[in-house]
This record gives sequence, C-alpha cells and structure tokens, in this order.
Amino acid sequence: MKSQKKAYLFAMAAIACWSTIGSAFKISLRYLEPVELLFFSSMVACLALFLILLAQGKLSLLKKLSAREVMMSAFLGLLNPFLYYLVLLKAYDLLKAQEAGTLNYIWPLFLVLLSIPMLKQKISSGSIVAILISFAGIVIISTHPDRVYHPVRVMDPDRVVGVALAVGSAVFWALYWIFNIKDRREEVSKLFLNFCFGFLYTLAAVLLTGSFSLPHWQGLTGSVYIGLFEMGITFVLWLYALKFSATTARVSNLIYLSPFISLVIIHFTVGEPILISTLVGLVFIVGGIIMQQYLRR
Repeated sequence: MKSQKKAYLFAMAAIACWSTIGSAFKISLRYLEPVELLFFSSMVACLALFLILLAQGKLSLLKKLSAREVMMSAFLGLLNPFLYYLVLLKAYDLLKAQEAGTLNYIWPLFLVLLSIPMLKQKISSGSIVAILISFAGIVIISTHPDRVYHPVRVMDPDRVVGVALAVGSAVFWALYWIFNIKDRREEVSKLFLNFCFGFLYTLAAVLLTGSFSLPHWQGLTGSVYIGLFEMGITFVLWLYALKFSATTARVSNLIYLSPFISLVIIHFTVGEPILISTLVGLVFIVGGIIMQQYLRR
C-alpha cells in the first residue's frame, strides 16, 4: 500500500474516533462529575500510552530524560490533560454537547492570537478578518438567534459560564500546543509523561474536593472509551497519518470533517436536535480557520 493511502486511512480512523467523543463526554457526564471522569479517563490513557511505548520499544527513552524535560512535562501535563479537559468537561456538563464541542473548535484562532506575543509572529489584515468570522460563529452558537419561538436566555448564568468554559478550554489547548512546539522530544513518550503528571494533578483534585465515588458501569465504560479513543490511541493514529503523508496539508484539513460528523452522531446517540444556528456557527468557525490557514501559506 502506498504511503499516502496509509496516511489517509490513519487520518480517517482518527477522525472517526474524535467524532464520537462529544457524545461520549455528554453520556458519561450523566453518571460522573467532570473531575471523576477525567480521573478515570486519564488513568486509562496513561496505561494505553505505556503499552504503546512498550510495543514500540521506546520505554528506554524515559530513562534518558533530564530534570528540565521532566519539569516541562509537569508543566505541559498541567495544561493538558488537567486544565484543558477539566474545563472542557465542565462546559459539556452545562451546555448541549453540540454547543460545547463546536465552540471548542475555535482553538486554532487562539493559537494564532497567542502566537503574536509568545512567538513574535505578525498578523495580517486578512487574518484579522478570518478571526472575526470565526468569532461571529461563537456569537451565533452562544445566542441561537434562529430560535424565535424558544429563545435562549443569553444571560442565563449556566449558559454564560458554559460558553466561557468552552472557549476557555480552547485557550488552554492553544497554549499547550505553543509550548509543545518548543519541546523536541519524541511525541509518544512525551505525551505519556504529560498524562502521568495530568493524572497526578487530577488525583490531587479528587482527594482535595472529596468528590471521588465508585462509578456506575456506564460511567466507567465511558471513561475507558474516552481514555482510549480521545486521549490515547487516537493521537498515535494521527501521528502515523502525518508520518506517512507526503505533506501535512493533505491530511490536516481532513480534521474539519470531525465537527460536522460529530453533530450527526450527537443527534442519534444523545438525542439533541441539530440546531440551525449551531450548524451556521460551525461553518463560520471552520471557514474562518481555513481562511486563516490559507492566508498563512
């Protein structure tokens, strides 16, 4: 099989997994608090990544880490998985799955904005227009102007907090990737150590808040699924897609299929009707991101 075909297969497998995660989050949160769900999911992710490292013969890389690299993983693990997923899961707890998931896709725009002060990158007037288009999508999803007969109460405290958390999770994800760019270590071993620290932070949060309880089997099943197909295996599938692809662009743009597929899966598994404003807002968000990427190239 040609390398590019392998790249597309790995990419589509990763996208298929990621497209189910919004539903998995929402269903699992019926049985677990956000911090509990993160605790079990990150534990499963650590185990999965350890087994992948073992299968790849890369466990020896962990022995060669310097104190500085361990401290970097301690910092990256604080951003992701701890802060990113804790904030995102709380957003899913407060909002519809289609809202929280779609708003989270704004992270590439925050990556651009944060790169200006942190990486000293310049921004063009066209990029500013692209960012405004994507932020218009946030406004559309947050206010649902199409719901004339059942208007959303924009000032409802839970909605305001939920929208802020969903957008805030995108900021944490963008920050994670900016610092990750500067870290040249092997990806899977680095991710494993990041998740180990993230798990320790989550364990501390569970102990401090006293929110730990034995989960229902549905919650535990959801945690295992999320740990494997959101945090662990799927990331490795995406790395292989990038590795086999002739260019990053050939597979990277496929990721924008995921939020549209996710809306359909959420509709049939969670039972949420797909709102026109969610779909329109998603088009604005993705359109602005693709425009931004085109302008940068």
